[in-house]
Amino acid sequence: MKRCPITYLPCGNEDYSTEGISFLSGKTNRVSPFPYAQGAQLELALEFADKLSIQGVQPKLSAKFDDETASFKPVQRDGTYILKLQHRTFQEVPQNEDLTMHLASMAGIEVPFHGMIYAVDRSLLYFIQRFDRQKKSAAQNLSTLVPSKKKRAILHKISVEDFAQIASLSRDTKYDFSMEKIIPLIEQYCTFPLAEKKRLFQRVFFSFLIGNEDMHLKNFSLIRHAELTELSPAYDLVNSSIIVKSKEELALPLRGKKSNLSRDDLCDYYGRERLGLPSSVIQDVIAQIEAAIPAWIEKIGYSFLSVEKKQAYLQLLKSRCQRAGF
Repeated sequence: MKRCPITYLPCGNEDYSTEGISFLSGKTNRVSPFPYAQGAQLELALEFADKLSIQGVQPKLSAKFDDETASFKPVQRDGTYILKLQHRTFQEVPQNEDLTMHLASMAGIEVPFHGMIYAVDRSLLYFIQRFDRQKKSAAQNLSTLVPSKKKRAILHKISVEDFAQIASLSRDTKYDFSMEKIIPLIEQYCTFPLAEKKRLFQRVFFSFLIGNEDMHLKNFSLIRHAELTELSPAYDLVNSSIIVKSKEELALPLRGKKSNLSRDDLCDYYGRERLGLPSSVIQDVIAQIEAAIPAWIEKIGYSFLSVEKKQAYLQLLKSRCQRAGF
């Protein structure tokens, strides 16, 4: 059964579901293949690299969705989406990230609009809508953000700072911190620190369960609205453990360690002792995540990962759930 790479819904003989297409645009009933094969995508990413503010190991492009061609168009400025390409060395990273972002959403974690599209060579690209760009005339819910139907929407940049910037660290020193040191930053800069501490705990517990061992400082950000500063929607959520086969379980040390973490480390020490969350709040977060696990397993099963990667994802999830007491 074919499934839509945007919604994962069955789509018959088509490449995309009606729902998936409508999320991208209200002006077209189709999505055309991205007009660059993998080799050309990488060449384009290198060409744009010195002109884009988007950085990192994974090759990326800034893009807009063009209603006339019904496809994403790479741009050097004012992009409203980020496209993440297949990696030369690490396999199935776009499929992995898209699936993991879906799992996060199912567990109640706020994520931007995202999905995957086919290129002309049938390879898959991951797309995510930028949450630091917004129409001047509309305040939209970031977790369900859908592009404007206007051809020339006027955008303004929303103030977003990652925690490396806030801590005065660089891309090269983004691992030189700890999970404990993030807490004072939330207390100092967030409008409602307790609410953001709950969201932070939720993301850390989720990342442990699904093998995301690369949540460094640049993968946490604060977003500043007119009267509210809060954690941004979650991004860069990947089961990196099955990609690089790392022995670490967190990018930033917790209780002085990055591996051999236990439920006590995550809940009693970090959640209750360091974040100061009430036991009832911690239990609510854990219960919501635990309730999502059966649906996670089903979603992984019909995801766009290869059979080998699906099995690796499921095995890691099972192991982490056992350690978490599920």
